[in-house]
Amino acid sequence: MENPDVNSKNESNENQDKVLENLSRIKHTIVVMSGKGGVGKTTVAANLASSLAEKGDKVGLLDVDLHGPNVPKMLGIENEVLTAGDSGIVPVVAHHNLKVISMAYLLQEKDIAVVWRGPMKIGAIKQFLGEVEWGELDYLIIDLPPGTGDEPLSIAQEVKDAHALIITTPQDVALMDARRSVSFARLVNMKILGMVENMSGLSCPHCHENIDLFKEGGGERAATDLDIPFLGKLPIEPEIVRSGDSGLPFVLSHQESQSAQAFDRIVKNISEFLDLVPDKDPSKDAPKKEGLKVSHKDCHEERDACKSGICGGH
Repeated sequence: MENPDVNSKNESNENQDKVLENLSRIKHTIVVMSGKGGVGKTTVAANLASSLAEKGDKVGLLDVDLHGPNVPKMLGIENEVLTAGDSGIVPVVAHHNLKVISMAYLLQEKDIAVVWRGPMKIGAIKQFLGEVEWGELDYLIIDLPPGTGDEPLSIAQEVKDAHALIITTPQDVALMDARRSVSFARLVNMKILGMVENMSGLSCPHCHENIDLFKEGGGERAATDLDIPFLGKLPIEPEIVRSGDSGLPFVLSHQESQSAQAFDRIVKNISEFLDLVPDKDPSKDAPKKEGLKVSHKDCHEERDACKSGICGGH
């Protein structure tokens, strides 16, 4: 009689091997995160991926916001369907050089809620990383949900060479949570690419004076306090909202706009920073055996805990 525990362990090892194989073919992974929702994280992720792809890089965009998957809508590909390839799931091609995977493609209805606990979310993330035919990529952009829960922790454990890109707005309440994102990245040993201040001022369409709707400069001051790079500011423009709703990234549809030009400078800063990062050693993606283990009430598997030891019950 077969031992189910042995079979489960073998399947886990096989999935881990697939994840490592896929990651070994990806040059850079950028994790777009924020401590608070509503700061424009997905807008930044979608336009970052589109901008890099437009410049000729091979890019993958992984939507890990499992409960609110909006990436396909913002790229105008929400009606596409996933297909099976020879070695896994074939991602949707948004446009030249850009492949996309999202939970949105697995929902029977667009408005249906995803009501999952941690173990199911962790399993889905591992499948997205290991069972998708990403191929050779210059960049994998991962759009995380707000906060520092299961999804960010799973990505931190699976993708050892990821760089965190922190998105905030200038007001204090958003900056408080952005600081927690930086703290999270440091606790799980994730390298920090830098911070972007979104919604940084509105140019009045009549007098063209700048209006600081959410205060100004908070992101830059926070980055200085936290000793991380400040990558730039993105102003508020109505065209950004319209572009997202219509499925046309503003970096492609409004290239002459103030926001697109500011975004182009941010992308240049990111590219220049990552060009200085040496090519990764695939062996570094191997799971670490050391570290505190936490047994979660709703999950029979054990996961590496963050150094603070506060995720779950011991």
